Amino acid sequence: MSDPTFDSNTASFLEWFRNWPGATFHPDIKIEDLRKTGAGRGIVATADIPEDTVLFNIPRTSIINTQTSDLPKRIPQVFETTGLEDADNEADEDGSETSGPPDNWVSLILIMIYEYLQGDRSRWKPYFDVLPATFETLMYWSEQDLRELQASAIVGKIGKDEADEMFRTRVLPVIEEHADVFYPEGTRKLSEEELLSLSHQMGSTIMSYAFDLENDDEEGDPENDDEWVEDKEGTLMMGMVPMADILNADAEFNAHVNHGEDSLSVTTLRPIPAGKEILNYYGPLGNGELLRRYGYVTSRHARYDVTEISWDLILSVLKDTIKVDEATWGKAVNELDLEEIEDAFVIERDSGEPDSSGQLREEAHLEVIPADLMGQLHTILKAISKFSPTTVPDKDTRDEIALAALHRALELRLAQYSTSQAFDFDLLSSEKVFGRQKMALAVRWGEKALLQEAIDLVQEKLSKVKSRTNHESEPYTKRQRTR
Repeated sequence: MSDPTFDSNTASFLEWFRNWPGATFHPDIKIEDLRKTGAGRGIVATADIPEDTVLFNIPRTSIINTQTSDLPKRIPQVFETTGLEDADNEADEDGSETSGPPDNWVSLILIMIYEYLQGDRSRWKPYFDVLPATFETLMYWSEQDLRELQASAIVGKIGKDEADEMFRTRVLPVIEEHADVFYPEGTRKLSEEELLSLSHQMGSTIMSYAFDLENDDEEGDPENDDEWVEDKEGTLMMGMVPMADILNADAEFNAHVNHGEDSLSVTTLRPIPAGKEILNYYGPLGNGELLRRYGYVTSRHARYDVTEISWDLILSVLKDTIKVDEATWGKAVNELDLEEIEDAFVIERDSGEPDSSGQLREEAHLEVIPADLMGQLHTILKAISKFSPTTVPDKDTRDEIALAALHRALELRLAQYSTSQAFDFDLLSSEKVFGRQKMALAVRWGEKALLQEAIDLVQEKLSKVKSRTNHESEPYTKRQRTR
């Protein structure tokens, strides 16, 4: 059923966009209401479109950033650079207040809040009218919603408390000090909690939609394109790019955003038939990270799923496996350089890259165990061998112990999820769950599938080691008990 307000805002936004000098919008595309598929607005082809067709041009003057907004001109002392600012934003990770000008993330937050508060006075008002006011990103999930993710490590990466602290120390004080600038005459000032809520809204908008405003001749990191500033080096200007952010994205895509000197353009990568959606690319993100940043999951992004296993879990299993005395174990652990020890390890598939047409041609496979994980296991086993040579007499025994411990640790990691992989798969296939529960289900099932692949891979390697050492009938753990 048609939504008059939604449709009216879309029409007003399109008219506003076309009126920018230098803006173009191809006649064979349209903005469509895709909320029934959970995608909000999107851009769809209305006729067959050839490869290498420019779909729309976005003048840089239409982008919201520090160069186009009036805010930096009205309070220049806040935005002035000193040459001493923390370019990689590391000082902001704990939410603590820092001196000097705001980084790219805080700058754009302040600008977005300012333009939002201007209401009809802002030249971007029609653009704000089509930006979302609610989000499905994990920042907005309730504790009950988050429990559906079970043992997923993504829950620990949300950072809501850190964001709250950063807003309270770096955003709200600026607004309070310059209230006469932020609030148009005659408008009501927001309470602290209202401002905090608005900061989260604008922060989530930036997280989901902002672009790094680079030129095509500048080298960038393809894995970090279009991400939140927490994941960037902070050296490129960030901006909100009207029309480009109407595009939805997937792991297979058919269009690309090109950064020119005076404008950004979106061009087709291959022929697009009538009725197909125009899709952008956010990078090789697993569904957990996609959900955290952008608030959705897709079946194609499952190939990029990752899972984590903690060193503490691996170490506890290793200790139980080798059964050395406490003194020997303590000496071996003390041999480790704590500054060199990784707390957790990421397991991911060799997923390949999309080709130049935005399509995936290869299957994703888990082919190797992380080298740093095996290296860390071997390091402590070498230390144990130093103090108890009979426990780890040779390289083959060391490999067998390491793989046996890792295999068991992966099984225990999988068991941390409260439902089985089979149960989740059946639930996904039944189409009885929707919304956040379904997205959480996709994330946890994908991680469990990857853990099972890792278990199978380690078992395969362990069997080869046992075969090589001719100990298939007398596994290491049994030999230990008879010593």
